[in-house]
Amino acid sequence: MNYDAVPSLTRLFFDQAAKLSRQPLLRAKQNGAWVPMTYGEAAARVKSLARGLIGLGIQPGDRVALISENRPEWLIADLAIMAAGGITVPHFATNTPDDHRHILTHSGARGAIVAGGTIAKRLLPAAVQASDLEFLIAIDGLELQQSPRFRMIDWKDLVEQPSIPTGPSAEAGTEVEARIARQQRTDTACIIYTSGTGGVPKGVMLTHGSILCNIKGAFELVKEVGLGGDVFLSFLPLSHAYEHTAGQFLPISLGAEIYYAESVEKLVDNMAEARPTIMTAVPRLYEAMHQKILRGLAKAPPTRKKLFDLAYRLGRKNYEHPGTLSLVEKIQNVLCEVLVRRKVRQRFGGRLKAFVSGGAALNYEIGVFFLSLGVPLLQGYGQTEASPVISANRPKRIKIDTVGPIFHGLEAKIAEDGEILVRGEAVMKGYWNDPESTAKAIQDGWLHTGDIGEFDSDKYLKITDRKKDIIVLSGGDNVSPARIEGFVILQPEIAQAMVYGDKHPHLVALVVPDAEFAADWAKANGAKNDLAELCANPGFIKAMNAAIDRVNSKMSALEKIRRIALTPDGFTIDNAMLTPSLKIRRHVIRERHGDTLKKLYERS
Repeated sequence: MNYDAVPSLTRLFFDQAAKLSRQPLLRAKQNGAWVPMTYGEAAARVKSLARGLIGLGIQPGDRVALISENRPEWLIADLAIMAAGGITVPHFATNTPDDHRHILTHSGARGAIVAGGTIAKRLLPAAVQASDLEFLIAIDGLELQQSPRFRMIDWKDLVEQPSIPTGPSAEAGTEVEARIARQQRTDTACIIYTSGTGGVPKGVMLTHGSILCNIKGAFELVKEVGLGGDVFLSFLPLSHAYEHTAGQFLPISLGAEIYYAESVEKLVDNMAEARPTIMTAVPRLYEAMHQKILRGLAKAPPTRKKLFDLAYRLGRKNYEHPGTLSLVEKIQNVLCEVLVRRKVRQRFGGRLKAFVSGGAALNYEIGVFFLSLGVPLLQGYGQTEASPVISANRPKRIKIDTVGPIFHGLEAKIAEDGEILVRGEAVMKGYWNDPESTAKAIQDGWLHTGDIGEFDSDKYLKITDRKKDIIVLSGGDNVSPARIEGFVILQPEIAQAMVYGDKHPHLVALVVPDAEFAADWAKANGAKNDLAELCANPGFIKAMNAAIDRVNSKMSALEKIRRIALTPDGFTIDNAMLTPSLKIRRHVIRERHGDTLKKLYERS
């Protein structure tokens, strides 16, 4: 495909649908079975909904909110909004009513398309306060106790229309084609609000061209692992730029199939069923899988554990020092491939060409763990403002301590202060209704990422720090909390952690114990399995400190954690301590636990 010649995302989709009309595009679980929807069926529904949106008065450039979990209707709604000439404004399904209110009001959305259940309950209080909102399309139907001031419409009434419309609908159908024909790469396709790790979310304007540029870069990467018969398993929120580009528009451009995972809890089962060839995920998923594998291994028979350890040791040696395995080790490695690594890969469906990690920094130890077990894991780097991928490891040369070379269509350089600067078509148009922030972010055409990095001799980018997240100790020394946290959460006793210490003489940390470790400890020590009580139990605290001591043994003097406070309350999306892309919100955690952290210094 000539990505450079494609004028819009809608043109990309409809051209692919015309060529692959009878081929499955989407699959979702219904009554225990994966039900397919072909490219042709999806295209017909997109056009029906686009006609309906035009009938509701949507004009080119109007914003329409989209709030739903990952499902076929998400893709249909997204493309229909664009086909009507509108701009999609995704909301995370886990947003609070205040989040929804800010995005609806700030974007000036004229309409909203929303799923049912809890998602709708969170949106409706905000919707009734959004003065620009004229209609709401309910995917699952809504039962309201009182009539809102905006128009309520059932999804089925717009999407399940006759395939050959007549009257006003026919005129709207002709208008859909006309609007698609007029779309250009410079037109805004969507406004994706950043997940707000540092405050109020900003609306990132991404054009059709910026996303097309990014999927061209992704194509150049995935073609190295071989194309054809590709299946994607979508579970990261489609409202995030990462999944929106790599999990929706990339597979469309490849003529691939997309399965929608039922939930994070069922993800492993869904992998075995869908057998994906390419999958995108955030480091938190790999960390959870790593912990799960290690916990299972701890209960395994000694022979099995010994074989697993051998596979890991030889795999790591082969990755870090290629060509150094002895003859005996080579024979052992072949056996490990059959007896261990093949079984590990089967847990992910057995035909995975590439696992791509992005959205946050991947701990080196986690990355090497999976590579050693034969799981093809590529670390990438990006930002919503760059559509979002900036760089990624190449499948034929993985350097997991880096985020790989810069994507095709982008160029990057390192500023004098070490900040990574990027420019190219994939860079955003700007922040919606925020020229001041846009001017700060893009200077002389260069996007200022806020990340500190360097290139190695192979032009692979390495992220060394985050400008905003650097802790400056009272002695003037700079420390990266994310680096230390990466080692802390590798410990089986610990689920989550946040390192703290800005303007203080040394570091402390807030630690969330691992629930399974806590349960096992309670059973072994005759204590009640209540995490809140265990966090005050001297013996349990001693066990947690022992985990921190292991981390400290690998840290420099400045990076050592002197004190910890335990909390039974994990960092979650619901309590706003995690972003929807599973990054910790430091400012929220500091607000909630600030007094506890400060008391750690009083005890010093």
